[in-house]
Amino acid sequence: MARAKTSLIAALAVFAFLFMHQASSLAQDKQTPKTGGSVAKSSAPQASGSSQYAGADACKTCHADEYASWEKSPHWKTTLNTRGGPSKQGCEACHGAAASHVADPSDTSKLFLFEKASAKQINARCLECHASGTEHMHAINSLHAKNDVSCTSCHSPHHAKEAQFLLVKRQPELCYSCHLQQRAQFAMPFHHRVNEGMIQCTDCHNPHGTERPHQLRASSAQDAVCFTCHADKQGPFVFEHEVVKVEGCESCHTPHGSPNPHMLKVSNVNLLCLQCHTTSFANAPGAPSFHNQAAQFQACTLCHTQIHGSNFDKDFFK
Repeated sequence: MARAKTSLIAALAVFAFLFMHQASSLAQDKQTPKTGGSVAKSSAPQASGSSQYAGADACKTCHADEYASWEKSPHWKTTLNTRGGPSKQGCEACHGAAASHVADPSDTSKLFLFEKASAKQINARCLECHASGTEHMHAINSLHAKNDVSCTSCHSPHHAKEAQFLLVKRQPELCYSCHLQQRAQFAMPFHHRVNEGMIQCTDCHNPHGTERPHQLRASSAQDAVCFTCHADKQGPFVFEHEVVKVEGCESCHTPHGSPNPHMLKVSNVNLLCLQCHTTSFANAPGAPSFHNQAAQFQACTLCHTQIHGSNFDKDFFK
């Protein structure tokens, strides 16, 4: 009986030794890297891809002035983009892989040169990072893009005159570089105070495009941008002046500037009103027959004071 028990214990000891030896061998196989197969194949492209990038410090050696200005700009934050890898960091995030250019300065084959690129190519390059957000949603189809105006026509990553948005000029001078007609309108006696610095062109227009004509912005209620400031004219009113809702403010006003008070399209208020309020105009009521406009009825708004809409009177008297 004692001999049988001793044999059983010896057999169990041998089995336990063989099991532990096999487990140890498997663990070593997992830790030892394989020289062939999928591991070697996946590591080779990564090493090759990262070797194409030299890093921003390498660019600094020759392009010291550009580096100094870039270092003070918001684009410097790309150096912290560890998730994107070398292709999204520093100078090479915009200009492409530069290792071959560092090795041979005459080799610019892998660089994106903004001065040689078309407006479409430049815009596409910038939108790789700046496509998100409400400001750039319509950039591709904006009026500026359709007229071959590139991002670098207004913005300069290296030589910006305005720290905010990296603009090449201060507003409105930047906009006036192309929009000469609007410059003349803002010089009118009655105008929105853009030249005085009270408002800016971009308060009403989104230069990167919108769904509305003239790249106009919308109010918080998705109504005419004019109501952002002129909220008292927005309503809703019990008695609406239909033209305000149907045709908008521009049916009576010139938005940039006018020789007439209140930036009206014509100098005589009656002539403006009579463009719609005649007997021949289908929907708008005509002027009453007793309105002698040569005498006391020379300005409709002397009586119809609430011309944008009223909560008390259908004729806008109060």
